Amino acid sequence: MPHRMSIPKTQDLSTDDARLAQQARTDSQAFAELYRRHVRSVYCYHLAHTGDVRDAEDLTSQTFMAALEGVRSFRGTAPYITWLIGIASRKRALFFRGKKTHVSLDAALHLPNPGPTTDKAAARRLQMEQIIGALQTLSRDRAEVIILCFFSELSTAEASLVLRKSEAAIRMLLSRGLHDLRTRTSFALEVDDE
Repeated sequence: MPHRMSIPKTQDLSTDDARLAQQARTDSQAFAELYRRHVRSVYCYHLAHTGDVRDAEDLTSQTFMAALEGVRSFRGTAPYITWLIGIASRKRALFFRGKKTHVSLDAALHLPNPGPTTDKAAARRLQMEQIIGALQTLSRDRAEVIILCFFSELSTAEASLVLRKSEAAIRMLLSRGLHDLRTRTSFALEVDDE
């Protein structure tokens, strides 16, 4: 029987994020709260793309520095996380310009402070190794949607805003990408109903 991994639903904090982004223009504590809320999503996004903890940390730092510098340009017409992932995407594109896109799976799986090694942790590590390896074989669009929805934990609506595609197109890419992953791995990712 295949192992199943599901992604928790994200809370709708769009209104509160927009308020905090407005306050962050003059209040560093408001920006610090936005950072705490979204650092994991941005970090996981970069880690899934680079496969390297140091590169993911550097890109996450660059993303938040750019967000802080550009917070006045956030208009609140879309969720803050989609604006932030847009910045992350541009930072990633600059990073890979002129570089090889080979991802070291071993490096991608070394998360900071992993805690004690257990059978469960080892199984999860193998599972993530298999996912990241399989993602490299998918089309760019399908892999990006899976990274946004599973690694960064965006909803399909938020992913549609980031990629500037209809939500129906995102759902189709996600469905087809998950099907491709199922054929390449021994487990399945599940999407919770939104």
